[in-house]
Amino acid sequence: MELGELKSQALRIHDLYDELNRHERGRVWTRDEFMLGFVGDVGDLAKLVMAEEGVREMPGGRVALEHELADCLWSVLILAHRYDVDLEAAFRRTMAELDGSISARLAERRGPK
Repeated sequence: MELGELKSQALRIHDLYDELNRHERGRVWTRDEFMLGFVGDVGDLAKLVMAEEGVREMPGGRVALEHELADCLWSVLILAHRYDVDLEAAFRRTMAELDGSISARLAERRGPK
């Protein structure tokens, strides 16, 4: 699945949450509330990774780990949307920067050929 398709699905769920929150709470989540939700998901993910590594007991196993990874991806896609970030362009740019800096550091450590 392409990033655009993932974003479209994420936005559909975002819109459904907005509708539900309007009915249940009379308002939608703010950007900072989405960020706080993401932080909570990352905390849950950390616990599930620890469980996967055998250092903690956590119900749900692999299915829960997959679910939480998907939740975190959803949050990143929504935060990018809410802050008007072209995530694909930002990802490509960031990976190119990291490629260059890591490759340069490795070249220094390897020394002249």
